[in-house]
Amino acid sequence: MIITTIPDLSLQHDQALGLLRVEWASGQDMRTFRSSAEQLLILARELGVRHMLLDMNTFSDISVYDQVWLGVNWMPPLTKLPLERVVLAISRRRVHNQLALDSLIAMSRPFIKFDIQFFSSAVPGMHWICDYSSRLPALLMEWEAVHGLGIGASDGVAEPRSLYSRSH
Repeated sequence: MIITTIPDLSLQHDQALGLLRVEWASGQDMRTFRSSAEQLLILARELGVRHMLLDMNTFSDISVYDQVWLGVNWMPPLTKLPLERVVLAISRRRVHNQLALDSLIAMSRPFIKFDIQFFSSAVPGMHWICDYSSRLPALLMEWEAVHGLGIGASDGVAEPRSLYSRSH
């Protein structure tokens, strides 16, 4: 199900898989980033999310001030969610945000009880986080119908179409 309650974020939820897919939808405008991040925590808690995919390829470079805010105000409640798996989709070309993520994870490592995996794009991460579920093709088609082919805002590289196939 596509969720539209947080305007800055493109969101998709699947109750059966306990999955929440998240992408930034406001381009370079990060003025409401903190508010949206707080709303995301509330939504994830309300939905009982166990698996979360954050596509960092759609986020602008995270400012130092926002990095500090994330470490102090966002990561502690995130680590208290019933998360089992988190995928961070981020291209190797997004060095600034990769370093920001690495420092946030290092700072919160003692409190993180869930598995974190990095993928260069969202679709392979979706395959892993969903355990290659038979629900995945429908989720990918639903996302594509609303948000297109998964072209990252910053790198302009489309994800491979073969990952969307329904062959079986």
